[in-house]
Amino acid sequence: MRALAIIGAGPRGTGLLERIAASACELLPAEQQLEIHLIDPQPPGGGRIWRHRQSPLLRMNSMAADVTMFTDETSVVEGPVRPGPSLAEWAADQPAFAPYRPVADPAVRAELAALAPTDFATRRAQSAYLDWVFRRAAAQLPDRIRLTVHREAAVALHGPADGPQHITLASGRELRADQVVLTVGHLGSAPDERHAATAAFARRHGRFHLPPAFSCEAAVAAVAPGERVILRGFGLAFVDLMALLTEGRGGRFEHRPDGGVHYHPSGREPLLLVGSRRGVPYHSKTGYPLQGPPAPLPRYFGPAAVEELLDRPGPLELRRDAWPLMAKEIGFGYYHELFHAHPERTTLPWAEFLAGYDRYGWYQPELTALVERAVPEPGDRLDFERLDRPLAGLRFTDPEQLQQQLRAYIRADADRRADPAYSADLGAFLALLSLYGQLPRLLAAGRLTARSTARELDGWWQGFFSFLASGPPGFRLRELLALSEAGVVRFLGAGLTVSEDEASGTFVAASESLPGHRTTATALIEAYLPRHDLARTEDRVLAQLLREGRLAEEVLADPDFIHRSGLLTVDPRDGRLLDPGLGGAPHPRRLALGPHTNGRAVAAFARPRTNAPAFRQNDAAARTLLRALAAPGQVGPVAADDRMVVGLTTARP
Repeated sequence: MRALAIIGAGPRGTGLLERIAASACELLPAEQQLEIHLIDPQPPGGGRIWRHRQSPLLRMNSMAADVTMFTDETSVVEGPVRPGPSLAEWAADQPAFAPYRPVADPAVRAELAALAPTDFATRRAQSAYLDWVFRRAAAQLPDRIRLTVHREAAVALHGPADGPQHITLASGRELRADQVVLTVGHLGSAPDERHAATAAFARRHGRFHLPPAFSCEAAVAAVAPGERVILRGFGLAFVDLMALLTEGRGGRFEHRPDGGVHYHPSGREPLLLVGSRRGVPYHSKTGYPLQGPPAPLPRYFGPAAVEELLDRPGPLELRRDAWPLMAKEIGFGYYHELFHAHPERTTLPWAEFLAGYDRYGWYQPELTALVERAVPEPGDRLDFERLDRPLAGLRFTDPEQLQQQLRAYIRADADRRADPAYSADLGAFLALLSLYGQLPRLLAAGRLTARSTARELDGWWQGFFSFLASGPPGFRLRELLALSEAGVVRFLGAGLTVSEDEASGTFVAASESLPGHRTTATALIEAYLPRHDLARTEDRVLAQLLREGRLAEEVLADPDFIHRSGLLTVDPRDGRLLDPGLGGAPHPRRLALGPHTNGRAVAAFARPRTNAPAFRQNDAAARTLLRALAAPGQVGPVAADDRMVVGLTTARP
């Protein structure tokens, strides 16, 4: 019997299992038996981040119709396409999808019964969906494949490249496997020097400091009612923390029929002082479908364009070489929707506009002139620089002026993202997503300079994408507005800096938006997620392999610049670990998939019918594993002290 160990049972491990089930009959010989060990202390399906045991206030930032775990007709994969329901489709037809296990939580059942395709589900509802996906994948494994779930952590991995791999579990038990995959997902890290120093300051003065943390694990109970707390960060982590520190403290949002929101405080809330580099929250998600026909994407940043980039001599830079094409692609999605769905706001026929649009580069003055002639209203023109830094150049002498400016900005953004008259924004969003179908090819070629990878790809681009396309549901911005009007939230502005005053034992915030103004607080929350960093990882297996020189962090070097991304290096073709002990060659028995690798995760979940890169990665890895497991050789079965649960085996420590 051959054996495969998958360390990490969250969405990526579950997605890999589904792809193994899809290709097993084709690639495993009929007489070949296989045991799969799925190792994770958290429940399979949801894993650590999407487990059921978290606050019902925490929600997804994608509509239910836009979340799927299944390949479809657009998926370019070598293995069989096995369609399945999106979260919305699964929720809408619970009786049909119940056989693997009905949803146990009555609150989640009630939510699923009322869930509309355009709703933003709770993360507990997504956990139920992921549990179902896992159980369906397990049920679709051929009879000759036995799946054992080990509800404990893996703490060590040893074994020669040409022999069995040995996985040590937290209980001390050891498993043997022919192949091992690390699908450990989002990882926590020990505090870096800056956060460690801030934590030491907080301890000296009896203050509260929360380093970057996952929202489902953020320990904010120690923040006192009425305490002044600075939140450094204005993205999705902030939105989660905002909910936990207000509604989670007993406050109540009243959503009025006119779309307005009023907040009724409980009196237990702290005072939330929030700022960031931009000083504004992420743009909210749209709440409507396209009003016109979908744009035929890609047009300017497709496979041919990437190949042309790679054919150029010399190193490449994202902003200089790729971004003009990427920007033009996003603009194409935007203007295609504007011209087709809202032609009354344009002055040229689409064909005439497109002919000129094809001819010019994004930053050529001729294109600017064409857009100004064809789109009379400035607010209907796509301006990335204005979108990226909405507070740039604005300075206020009175903090109240800043509050009014931010409230107007937030209200306008929430209104625009709820109004189908501005559906061109959704056209831009879809084009933005399409870029990720091509970026992996560019990245895998290794042609971007280290400086560009650090500052432009991992820095500016990821931040810009998240700001523009990965924001919260619209109702969250209206709740933020209500909290501001209730005096529970105060805005600090753009270019936020936070220092520590030893004399007073307080945190001191300043920003470019309020020159000369200082705001003090007795608590500081880093309102963003932990950054992947192999050197500081909390994962014991990765830390052990790194110490032993059996895996490597991605390090890119220019003559005058070195970039350490903190990510694990893998072969982009199938996810095999690049092992320094093998001269940097792919390890024949170890793979890794997910956001902790230099495969660079695009999004937590795939959008239906987008040929999602994660499906392509999972499929390639699954088929690589099955081919290796079909080769001659054997690892004996492990101990048989397991008990059967719903058609699979669960091993308890």
